[in-house]
Amino acid sequence: MEPGRFRRGKTREGAPEDAFHAFHPDLELVCKFLKPLLVGELAPEEPSLDRGKSSEITEDFRALKRMAENMDLFQTDHLFFLLLLAHIVVMESAAWLIISHFGSGWLPTLLTACILATAQAQAGWLQHDYGHLSVYKKSGWNHVVHKFVIGHLKGASANWWNHRHFQHHAKPNIFHKDPDIKMLHVFVLGESQPLEAAGRAQACALHMHMCVTPGDVGDPLCSVPGPWQPPKYGKKKLKYLPYNHQHEYFFLIGPPLLIPMYFQYQIIMTMVMRRDWVDLAWAISYYVRFFSTYTPFYGILGALLFLNFIRFLESHWFVWVTQMNHIVMEIDLDHHRDWFSSQLAATCNVEQSFFNDWFSGHLNFQIEHHLFPTMPRHNLRKVAPLVRSLCARHGIQYQEKPLLRALLDIVGSLKRSGQLWLDAYLHK
Repeated sequence: MEPGRFRRGKTREGAPEDAFHAFHPDLELVCKFLKPLLVGELAPEEPSLDRGKSSEITEDFRALKRMAENMDLFQTDHLFFLLLLAHIVVMESAAWLIISHFGSGWLPTLLTACILATAQAQAGWLQHDYGHLSVYKKSGWNHVVHKFVIGHLKGASANWWNHRHFQHHAKPNIFHKDPDIKMLHVFVLGESQPLEAAGRAQACALHMHMCVTPGDVGDPLCSVPGPWQPPKYGKKKLKYLPYNHQHEYFFLIGPPLLIPMYFQYQIIMTMVMRRDWVDLAWAISYYVRFFSTYTPFYGILGALLFLNFIRFLESHWFVWVTQMNHIVMEIDLDHHRDWFSSQLAATCNVEQSFFNDWFSGHLNFQIEHHLFPTMPRHNLRKVAPLVRSLCARHGIQYQEKPLLRALLDIVGSLKRSGQLWLDAYLHK
């Protein structure tokens, strides 16, 4: 669970929530620190959002997880992660050698930028592993190495990433709960948002940083009292941008700008505003290393432009990979499904191959990763047949597609949502 929000729940059988299990490999340690925050358990007669969930699917999923544990699929191959780190270091070293040997001409600069962008993308997938506590048994070691990889190798903030990413995992593709689909009126997503885009009042949006999963109408877990009114895009004639062309301007403001502009600004401001001095120190160590390495070749301004060009290249890689598994799936309000069903509704897979595994950091197994976020990524392909079998048993669609098809579907999804908005804007 995220800092600042504790809600410990149990089903009627008395077992802890699946989400709580999914995020915490060491339950005894977590419960030790959360015990003072436990107010109590809901009485059977009290209203609960959990009662509409499928107990059969829940029990079958828990049996599947026990099977995965018995198969040692939560055990880490430390050599695997060491090699991942080593190949990032090799790329960083090769980039410096190219510039130092061939100079700062256009061709060596372009080649070096591509190598460094690749290293940055791979470091992004690696920090993702440590951030999910999927490498070491001790959470503390995962946190330390996570700060090193995301801070010293990438110049970002571990706490910023944790706060944002675990909200996404808890409620993927759920409006007002998943920050990854909070598009700031730049895009409309899914089928419901283009028509109605049901959302919270402005006050609740301001409190998003305090709530991991703000409640729905009348939910006492939300800190904002009173009913909320939905901003309606199509029916209410809201037109911040020509959304029927969003599949076209996506290429201009999506992949090119997410990391070099939006994320870079948000990360720095978050560390400063929250006084996160440890993460800031790690991030500064990255910038000191980068500028001390490349300023002698390019000067300060040239090194700054070089850095942003690397971010520009990395951003394309990051956006296409991260969106191919989610943006094409159901995006809607919270239907309060069980853990298994909610993750399958919001995620899809990309076919397995050595290149796809490396290119996506094994996020081509997005379904399995969302169901078992602490499972080491090299074991996700081993649990996939079990997940597929459980989906078939309960009639739940298990989507898997080729890489190129998955990338093209991003554009197709944006185009469909934009057309839904246009139809509602003109005719409803």
